[in-house]
Amino acid sequence: MACEEVNGAAAKIASMKIRGAGKIARSAARALKSCAKASKAKNRKEFLGELEESGRILISARPTAVSLPNAVQFVLNRVNGSRDDVEGLRDLAISTADTFVEKSLKAVKRIGEIGARRVRDGEVIMTHCHSNATLSVIKNAWEQGKKIRVIVTEARPRYQGHITARILAEAGIPCTLIVDSAVRTFMKGVDKVIVGADSIAANGAVVNKIGTSQLALAANEARVVFMVAAESYKFHPRTLIGALVEIEERGKEEVADTGEFRGVEIRNPAFDVTPPEYIDLIVTEKGVIPPQASIMIIKDEFGWALSGE
Repeated sequence: MACEEVNGAAAKIASMKIRGAGKIARSAARALKSCAKASKAKNRKEFLGELEESGRILISARPTAVSLPNAVQFVLNRVNGSRDDVEGLRDLAISTADTFVEKSLKAVKRIGEIGARRVRDGEVIMTHCHSNATLSVIKNAWEQGKKIRVIVTEARPRYQGHITARILAEAGIPCTLIVDSAVRTFMKGVDKVIVGADSIAANGAVVNKIGTSQLALAANEARVVFMVAAESYKFHPRTLIGALVEIEERGKEEVADTGEFRGVEIRNPAFDVTPPEYIDLIVTEKGVIPPQASIMIIKDEFGWALSGE
């Protein structure tokens, strides 16, 4: 059976109390670590079964953010590949989960350092939703003395953009909060769009918070550079062999009071897909790539995920 920490983490991820692809991934790794610590398994089979079940519960919490299954598989594949006894497997699961969390945090820091080089003094940046990788780029540019200004979309219906705006304000970075539908109106005064990603496909298409593709279209029309900041574990290995990214549709109650709209169908897709032709560059902890090079990141990072196919 899955431990209490796993069920708790899965519930928080599903309800968006834990949000953001990176935080979701780190929470999953920490939950597996807790599961390994709490396990009362008497043999390898029991221990691996518990860990596998915990992994399935975590992965089912959010279907679109590939960082979640990638974090789980980072731990499970290394544990499954070991011939250690129960205590050895426990120690390996704990250390591997710690390694993933450390790798994730370092990736965000490195992305900020690399991405800030692409930001010029005096630029106006537009961003969408809430992305730690994007914030890392913006904060690094600001700390380098670049006098930038940021336009933040609200990211309805959950208003994650409000989180971004507050963080920027606390850092002293000038920012303007706008409704999502105003992006085309403000795009003419923007120098660069920077967004995060929940999943990146092998062809370079980016799955991110609903409304991202709207920014990409407006940026393309205005000839504004569109940049994605994303850790390498957000690339989707299964898209290399033809799998599609499942787009999560959340509850209609997030959009409106259903009692006030009887007879009205309410839809709430949480993500959309931005085609690679609208993306200028993707900044990862490994460096800057064009979207067409996403396949190379996947092969380099996730060879293990494809070897069994």
